Amino acid sequence: MTHAPVTIPTEPIGSIPRPAELLAAMADHAAGRIGDDELAAAQDRAVRDTVHRLEETGSPVVTDGEQAKPSFATYPLAGLDGLAPDGAVIPFADGHQRQLPRLTEGPLRYAVHAERYLRAALRHATVPVKQAVIAPSALSLLYPSEPIDGYPREAFLDDLTAGAEADIRGCLDAGAHVVQLDFTEARLALKLDPSGGLLEDFIALNNRVLERFSATERARIGVHTCPGGDQDSTHSLDVDYAALLPGLMRLKAGAFYVQLASEPEPDKVLGVLADHLPGHARVFVGVTDPIDPRVETPEQVRDRVLAAARHLPVDRLGTCDDCGFSPFADDTSTSRDTAFAKIRARVEGTALATGELIG
Repeated sequence: MTHAPVTIPTEPIGSIPRPAELLAAMADHAAGRIGDDELAAAQDRAVRDTVHRLEETGSPVVTDGEQAKPSFATYPLAGLDGLAPDGAVIPFADGHQRQLPRLTEGPLRYAVHAERYLRAALRHATVPVKQAVIAPSALSLLYPSEPIDGYPREAFLDDLTAGAEADIRGCLDAGAHVVQLDFTEARLALKLDPSGGLLEDFIALNNRVLERFSATERARIGVHTCPGGDQDSTHSLDVDYAALLPGLMRLKAGAFYVQLASEPEPDKVLGVLADHLPGHARVFVGVTDPIDPRVETPEQVRDRVLAAARHLPVDRLGTCDDCGFSPFADDTSTSRDTAFAKIRARVEGTALATGELIG
């Protein structure tokens, strides 16, 4: 009996910078110069090109590149009423901010599910497709500090839990290779509340959703954490990773995608991961930095993988990019060509490391 060769898996995180044609179509649609059908056609062309270019890098798993999402965080809200623009503010280190909407009335219902994006990518892909979804913890920030009349916070959390479950389950049922929860607010939670209470609330809410899935299903669900990545800036890189990771590893997921390439003390982080990685899970370590304009070489990636393998079992190790390359549609700080060059380096470098570690 022959066995398939063991390899170190490698996956993208999610977003890819949008092509100029799509950015122009988005602006024209917002200004009323083109209709929904024309925008949808431009989005589909961008998804097709993204999937094909990812496959050309040798990537064994691809995504839709979030080409049709307004942002990684707010896609479920597209077209919803009952929202005001003055919600929670996310400050970045370079001084710019992103602001979430504020819920003004209930009930909360997902207007868009990520299955839509997955099916668009599946039409064009010849390899497995993963799908990123927003973690319910991020959307919990929509609820204001003052209770909404007739819609208490607990009712909101019930609706949010149901919506998040449906978002994930729809992708699993549609054939996603893996569904990745974007939990980028995890590290930020410790900045906003150094006591750890907010982080604990986030973890409890995300587990409330994950517990609705079987062990077999959870093996296909991963969680991504990073210190944010927008316009070449972060929101929480100054927060000690060691304070986050033990709690993060209590999430009932089958995989963890952990930013590491931009981390100032990667060996310290790897030690914490080794101490707390659950027995059933795999950890994908970031080996390319989307914020750094320099394209990593395959040899640099290889060395980062080898460093990780000194701490983590090879059969529990994978690689990824630190973050998406353009999590908000208007972020053009990284070029599309640079993103694909970094991904190619990740794929080739991971293969080099596999050859050294496994043979």
